[in-house]
Amino acid sequence: MAYGIDSLLQDLLLVLLTYIYVALTIMIPVQLKKRNKVSKFTARKMVHSFAGLSVLTTPFYIWPYFSVIIAGSLTILVLLSSKESKVKKFKELYDSIGEEAEEKVGYLQGPFHYCISILLLVTIFVIFAPHQLYFPLAGLLIMIFSDTLASVVGKRWGKHHIEFPWTSRRSVEGSLALFMSAFLLSLGSFWFFGMFTPVTQQVLTWENIFVYALITALAATIIEVISPSTYDDLTVPILTTLLIYILVTFTIF
Repeated sequence: MAYGIDSLLQDLLLVLLTYIYVALTIMIPVQLKKRNKVSKFTARKMVHSFAGLSVLTTPFYIWPYFSVIIAGSLTILVLLSSKESKVKKFKELYDSIGEEAEEKVGYLQGPFHYCISILLLVTIFVIFAPHQLYFPLAGLLIMIFSDTLASVVGKRWGKHHIEFPWTSRRSVEGSLALFMSAFLLSLGSFWFFGMFTPVTQQVLTWENIFVYALITALAATIIEVISPSTYDDLTVPILTTLLIYILVTFTIF
């Protein structure tokens, strides 16, 4: 299909709406934190949970490289939001959602890793597998929601613990929460993007959807358990996505 002016305008409208959405998901938590309506932890989780959902627009671009441009620009924005930033809005973002552990590095290390994961996976799949974007979307949804849920469940209800010399302590209860939520999120990603967007995505069967979701959830759980907590925003989505894609591409699945 030729990429004409109508296609360009459609893509640019989606780009505009995406930037507006991301701006709101960042500005609202920052303003709530400034007014002491929410804690820094809550503001950070709000940004973490909602800003990344902008990646779900990726399969709807006619020229999908717009999603790479958006991911790249947001990665730069997060990197510039440092403790020493001279730009007021960037400094406000750091002050509103920065963690104590990030004081040493002086920038939003966790959100930066989060953005790097989105940028790398979107770029790789837009270039090499543009008709199978449900794989990175499943991995990124797990990073956005399941990892946070596992942390909350583990801190509140965790009684049985797993620990390796190179990792912080995880709980069995948190890992089970991650597995169950990851399975549901993966199921939703493969179902929606594999069955309802046939124009841009390769169609999946129900059998594909179930098996892919199960493998993705299991892989994400294992990778999260053995990953250093500082880097799990990188390891969980990237390794999970690449593993399921390689298994699907080079095996009988």
